[in-house]
Amino acid sequence: MRKLSIFLVMIIITTSYFVFAQTKTTKEKQVKFVIHTDYGDMKGVLYNETPKHRDNFVKLAKSGYFDGTLFHRVILGFMIQGGDPDSKKAKAGQPLGMGGPGYTIPAEFNTNFKHKRGALAAARTGGPSNPQKASSGSQFYIVEPEKGANFLDNDYTVFGEVTEGFNVITKIASAAKDNSDRPVKDIKMTVKIID
Repeated sequence: MRKLSIFLVMIIITTSYFVFAQTKTTKEKQVKFVIHTDYGDMKGVLYNETPKHRDNFVKLAKSGYFDGTLFHRVILGFMIQGGDPDSKKAKAGQPLGMGGPGYTIPAEFNTNFKHKRGALAAARTGGPSNPQKASSGSQFYIVEPEKGANFLDNDYTVFGEVTEGFNVITKIASAAKDNSDRPVKDIKMTVKIID
């Protein structure tokens, strides 16, 4: 009986160590990003558990794809959306939100990642034309309200979160906008990966 007890304790200690080590490693290796805007900076992390979305965001950011794009849809109490390459040279009043790199990303839903305040998630085409709920290749949104937007959980891929600059999200969401929720004054961004 004593040998069995010692054996069980050793298994528990070993398992705990590996779980702790894996969690620590995951947190240490998270990719960090910064989104620069005229309203200030937002800093955050990308989740390792959504590798296709993480790697795509890193690739686009490092190539300068997002630089000069606009936050083209802003809704106070909901979210701010950007990443449409057509927004770089868009004229005032031009409809936006349909542009992208020409591909989609398979959904990577994770029940642990909620649409809390600051959640970074992939936009997508809705309805019957996208039954797999594949994400846009470049468009993303950031959740604005304190209460989050939990009605979107497990329907859109959350692949990161803002950890600093929540006031910037609210400033952008509060900007004067037209009938299509596009800010009247352009809000450009530059996205960088922090090494």
